[in-house]
Amino acid sequence: MSRLAWPLPALLAWGACWVLFIALSRLAAPLPVALTLAIALGLVLALPLATRWRRVFVAAGFPLSLAASGMAAGLPAWAWLLALGALALIYPINTWRDAPMFPTPPQALKGLAGIAPLPAGARVLDAGCGLGDGLRELRREYPLAQISGVEWSWPLRLACALRCRFARVSRGDLWASDWSRQDLVYLFQRPESMPRALEKARRELRPGTWLASLEFEAPGLRPTAVMRGDGRKTVWLYRAPLR
Repeated sequence: MSRLAWPLPALLAWGACWVLFIALSRLAAPLPVALTLAIALGLVLALPLATRWRRVFVAAGFPLSLAASGMAAGLPAWAWLLALGALALIYPINTWRDAPMFPTPPQALKGLAGIAPLPAGARVLDAGCGLGDGLRELRREYPLAQISGVEWSWPLRLACALRCRFARVSRGDLWASDWSRQDLVYLFQRPESMPRALEKARRELRPGTWLASLEFEAPGLRPTAVMRGDGRKTVWLYRAPLR
């Protein structure tokens, strides 16, 4: 759905939420349950979208339209807390200091293997893999590698494991994960978290291994290579030891 022309993804997501809500209501499901499941569906449909504001727009569309319609008048106040609970499951509070779930765009890593070649069986980690878009791009570049991902949110980890059966997807904190056995670590974070990533990479990456960062460069460090062009996001490549 994320590849459809905007605003079609929003319209489809809102329609799906309303269909689910109305269907559950006609099946005599309790209103709080129908509300929670419909809002959770909107959150899931919003996750793959490319920008933060589009995700917010899609996720907020159904509850706002429900409130405006007056159909939510019979809901107790605590029912809305269930919707917040669904959001907390997908995006836990202790990950708010990191980047929101930014999906890796299609073809964003095209040509990576030519600049950072790896042998068959090399270990490649997507640190903060979300729904697995980065894992899919890494597999296209390194089809013979042992690809893995780490994700803190258990709903996202589960969805990612289902989408990317070729990879080993584990639930965990990307900052606590072990980078010392990896041949390439891929990140799509944000500028504020890059100094922390650089410090961890300096501590743990073995000489000759790679750190690849989509869009955001490591402050104060000269990249080994930079991938630009074709309207794609920039990929910054650093080879250990990082000095």
